[in-house]
Amino acid sequence: MEPSDLRAAMARFATGVIVMSVGGESVHGMTANAFSSVSLVPPSILCCVAHSAVMHEAITKERRFGISVLSAEQEELARYFADKKRPLGPAQYDGVAWKPGPLTGAPLLTGALAWLECELSDSHTSGDHSIFIGDVLGARVGPKDSGLLFFDGAFQRLRSASPASART
Repeated sequence: MEPSDLRAAMARFATGVIVMSVGGESVHGMTANAFSSVSLVPPSILCCVAHSAVMHEAITKERRFGISVLSAEQEELARYFADKKRPLGPAQYDGVAWKPGPLTGAPLLTGALAWLECELSDSHTSGDHSIFIGDVLGARVGPKDSGLLFFDGAFQRLRSASPASART
């Protein structure tokens, strides 16, 4: 099997879009969609990061990170934090609305649908990526807006269900 076959098949799986962030001396942000909850008790999540990504070294060094779950209105931020040509370090947050997470100091993006702050509890190597597992230290939800999805190689918008349609 060729990597392109897997990429084509996985493009048919819709995912949410997040920006993973690290504060401290290794300030960095990265758009990701390989993200999922792992456990409610204890609360934990996972995110997969390529060994070659700047985020890989940042999260390994700092061991605390934040997650901003992006709204449909934040596609431009998703593209920005996926762009390898953007500035590195604190300069990448110039002109971006964010606040430091109260538990981790990680930059959390203003206007996101939800925010999580995590502490790295485990990591597993799988091929050219690491699966980082984080214990959730805190979670908050923002406005109930439309979500940003990634499907078939493109960003898509998910409309928030109205209370009436959620009951059918």
